[in-house]
Order: sequence, then structure tokens, then C-alpha cells
Amino acid sequence: MRYNRLGNSGLVVSELCLGAMTFGNAPSAFFQHDLDQAGSTALVKQALDAGVNFIDTANVYSAGQSEVFTGQALRDLGVARDQVVIATKGMGPMGEGPNDGGYGRYHLLHQIDASLARLGVDHVDLYQIHGWDPHAPMEEGLRALEDIVRSGRARYIGVSNWAAWQIAKALGIAERRGWDKFISNQAFYAVSGRELEREIVPMMRSEGLGLMVWSPLVGGLLSGKYDFGPDGAVSGEGRRAKLDFPRADKAMAAAAVAAMRPMAEARGGSVAAIALAWLLHQPVVSSVIVGAKRPDQLAQNLAASDVELTAEELATLDEVGRLEDEYPAWAIKAQDHRHGFRVSPRRVPR
Repeated sequence: MRYNRLGNSGLVVSELCLGAMTFGNAPSAFFQHDLDQAGSTALVKQALDAGVNFIDTANVYSAGQSEVFTGQALRDLGVARDQVVIATKGMGPMGEGPNDGGYGRYHLLHQIDASLARLGVDHVDLYQIHGWDPHAPMEEGLRALEDIVRSGRARYIGVSNWAAWQIAKALGIAERRGWDKFISNQAFYAVSGRELEREIVPMMRSEGLGLMVWSPLVGGLLSGKYDFGPDGAVSGEGRRAKLDFPRADKAMAAAAVAAMRPMAEARGGSVAAIALAWLLHQPVVSSVIVGAKRPDQLAQNLAASDVELTAEELATLDEVGRLEDEYPAWAIKAQDHRHGFRVSPRRVPR
């Protein structure tokens, strides 16, 4: 297992992060899973034994039960608090009331306390805004995060599922106010899902944020266990066959799996490990979140740390998932900063 700084911060995390979204069996509107405490504890132990020091959860996972199971697992395993990096998230709806969601001050300050109580700790290492709230002022949410850090309830702050301009604006507000800034962005990224590269990745590299990747296998599409039909239909056993999330280009996913399969077979490994390894080779990535419901699934994902892709393999996968430039990217590329604007690659005759 390798370790990276999370963005430009001093926080060091394993390149694979254990995602705890599958922990819990309580009724939940935010995905439904059936993993009990014993199963969750076993996965935590397996990850820690493999060198993982980073666990990501959220208040909305299994209506809070994921946080409960995560905290109990660490206590049952006798893990010292300073030996594991715990990340959780707030913003999603935790009730039916008008203040039971969003990143308004009222909700966030209540939810950090609720998360700490469920986890059974006095602080989390990373507290993340779990999405965009169109109703609350951004500055109010950022000030709430600042108070959470200053009170010692979180060491660092991050964000998830925001647009590039939103994150850039938040960083500017924090800079102006002298508040703590986001050190990380948790976002969807995959071999066959690279929209992030258009605006968000350049912004993150410019501002020094670390990327935490969610759904790196596109809801299982890149695991190699599904068959792709000509009409875009997906068949096979697993969550993706029942829940078509996250949104995906099925043709591109099929092409990516076809390209990765011989790479996996040559190593005696899995397609999933190749897909995860591709992400681990991307400079913007600090940690890739891997989730599982069974030990064999987790073992398959953890194996990605041992995969070194060749330059030729990386070039092949880069080509498979490459997106066409959108404006203004194509205009920027066409601009020659020393000789003016080029409308055609052809040379002008002398």
C-alpha cells in the first residue's frame, strides 16, 4: 500500500480508502444495503491489515448506521484513534423537517455532533460537504465549517459533487476571510467516466486539492462481471443490473472493459483491479474509495495497489476514455500565445 498527502495538506492517507456506504441494514432512502455489524467489522479489519488507514462514510448512509458500524468496528478491533483517518460527510437530508438538510449553519452544526456521537469519537479528520445546496448562502456553510474546525470537531474540511466554479468561489471566500480551505474534493471519476477532466481536474491541480474518487468502477460496470448488449442494456448479477447509477456511457464502458480484460488476464488478476490501477496512476488522485459487501470483492479491489500499468497500457486506456473537447477548451488549444490565433493547422504559403 502506498500513501499520499491529501492535496497540499499535511494529512497522509492510503491510496485506497475503505468506503463504508455498504455498512448497515437499516431502511434508507440513500441506497439500501444489508451488511450487519459483524460483516462491516470484518471488512474494516481486512482493509486495515492491507495497509489502508483511511475510511470514508457519511451521515446519510443507512440513515446513520454506517457511522455507527464504522465506529464500533474500530473499537472492537482495538484501533487507536490516531492510527486511522476518519472522514464523514454532512448536507444530505436526515429527516422530514425544513432544516433537516443542506449546509445551512443550523443543520451542519447539529449534524457534526450527531455524526461524532454515532462514530463514538470526539473529532473526525475530514468533514465534507456532501453536495450543492441551492438554498443556503455559500458563505454561511463555509463559516459553519470554520467553526467546526476551530472547535476541534474536525481537523480538515472537504467538498463533494460541486462544480469547478463553485469550489473556486469557496476557496476565494475562505482566502478572503482567513478561514480554513477545502483540502479535498470527492468526485466521480473512472476510465470510462472522465467529465471531471474538462474543468474540475485543472482547477484542482491549480489550487492544490486532492481528489478522492467515488464509484471508481462506475457502479460495477467496470468490474468485468457484466455483459453489454448492443442496445446499451447491461446483464449480469450485481447492483448495477438493478440500479442504473451513476450515469454512464455504456458503449465507452464496454470498450474500456474490452481493453482492460487482456491486461487483467496477463497478470492473473481482475478487470476491476486494472480500472482502479488506472486511477492510481492519475496525478490528481490522492485516494480511491473502494467499497464492498464481501471479503472477496474487497480483496479484488485492494489488489489494485500492486498493479503497475505500462506506458503503452496507460496510453490505450487514455484513448478509450478520451472525451472530445468542449468550448472553451478547443478554443484555448487553438490559441497560439506567441503567434496569434490559429484557425487551421495548415501553413500559410510564403
